Amino acid sequence: MTTKTKRLTYDAYLAIPETKQRYDIVDGVLVMAPAPTTMHQWFAMEISRRLSNFVIEHDLGVVLAAPVDLLIQRAPLLVRQPDVLFLSAERTGITGPSQLRGMPVLEVPPDLVVEVLSPSNTRRDIEDKLEDYQRAGLRECWLVSPEAETVEMLRLSTDELTVVRIVGVDGTLESEAINGFALRLRDIFRQA
Repeated sequence: MTTKTKRLTYDAYLAIPETKQRYDIVDGVLVMAPAPTTMHQWFAMEISRRLSNFVIEHDLGVVLAAPVDLLIQRAPLLVRQPDVLFLSAERTGITGPSQLRGMPVLEVPPDLVVEVLSPSNTRRDIEDKLEDYQRAGLRECWLVSPEAETVEMLRLSTDELTVVRIVGVDGTLESEAINGFALRLRDIFRQA
């Protein structure tokens, strides 16, 4: 006996009650992720806090932390939940909560996504996410490796995905998507 997987449609997805559970939807199938470790959350929140402080101080847009749904495509339904994302006011017009109100899901591509890697992540998982982010129109992605104490910065365009740099614990990561933002990695990795 075989069972057929029921695939979510966009309308059925919108009817799902709000949850704090992390998941992606790939080809209409809800893929639940295990809860992030405490260290994973610490890194995501620390980076989110630093990004958000800079973005607010310079009135650049909005920084959001997971779980937040980023719609990649409606059919077959594809939704990702990055750890941290930045939406620039200049490109999206989103400057704060008033523009987010009534927006159950993000349908505009972020300028920056941060993914904190876990030991359970496979390279294929990461490549799939990057392809989806590229398709959505994302500009920049940071892959944060707490184990290696590095951040891999990628530039995404419709044509290609480029590794801009890999920064180690003693380096400073300078964003292309957030002009003027720089993150000393020692401040992040040596606190943990």
